[in-house]
Amino acid sequence: MKAGRATAANAEADSGPGMAVTSAANSPDSGCAGAAKPTPLIALRGVSRLHDGGAIAALTDIDLAIEAGDCVAVVGASGSGKSSLVNMLCGIDFPSAGSVLWNGRPVATQRQWARLRRTAIGIVFQEFNLIPTLTAIENVELALFGRGIAASRRQARAAIMLYRVGLEQRMHNAVTTLSGGERQRVAIARALVNAPRLLLADEPTGSLDSVNALLVAELLFKLSQELGMTTVLVTHDEALAARCPRRVRIKDGRVVEDLGSITAAPPVAAEPATPEHTVSTP
Repeated sequence: MKAGRATAANAEADSGPGMAVTSAANSPDSGCAGAAKPTPLIALRGVSRLHDGGAIAALTDIDLAIEAGDCVAVVGASGSGKSSLVNMLCGIDFPSAGSVLWNGRPVATQRQWARLRRTAIGIVFQEFNLIPTLTAIENVELALFGRGIAASRRQARAAIMLYRVGLEQRMHNAVTTLSGGERQRVAIARALVNAPRLLLADEPTGSLDSVNALLVAELLFKLSQELGMTTVLVTHDEALAARCPRRVRIKDGRVVEDLGSITAAPPVAAEPATPEHTVSTP
């Protein structure tokens, strides 16, 4: 998968500790000797998440760096801590210890996370999380509210994204009339309409039959490549995970394996000031 559509990062050098489990991509022997290590797009540093006063550890001392252009599968059995990890990567939950860094800088407040989710992070959930009283295009358009975008432009962008996921004939249907596969495609369009730098997909095929699961997986990989996003795919499906160049395995809330390589980033073209630059309107 191609590299993320990284904007110019005014980030400090990441001086945090390395990953707990060494991967080929992060080995000291990889790359040119003495070359500056790029600042990860997002990183967890010593992150733990405890519940019930510390009696239950969902995550324990996680060190994980994800660079722009990385395509990562996070693999593990049910209850291994995969969803807790995703919640840390998008700020839905906060660590009990450790820190989460975006472009080398800590993200510590709900306001900071809300801004990132609105402008830079797209999320696809297993259960779709659509609003049942709205149509497909209205669900996608919701992701554009609060950004100062005119109503006509919001509608145009939502329509373009639904066209890209193959729902141009169903965009005005209530989501309750759509199949499971179609609902997940609406959810994908909603996650991508803001042209995020980071796409998080939490068991995106887990609620689908085998035919629709394959179609949705193909669509995710295709759009992620075309739009140039950093992608984190959380799954218990080993065959799906094998399609990602890098695979991180979680067990009992710990990273026990980190295999594969980080996809190199291509040259970044100059971007216009408007945040809508990756989606053209008619």
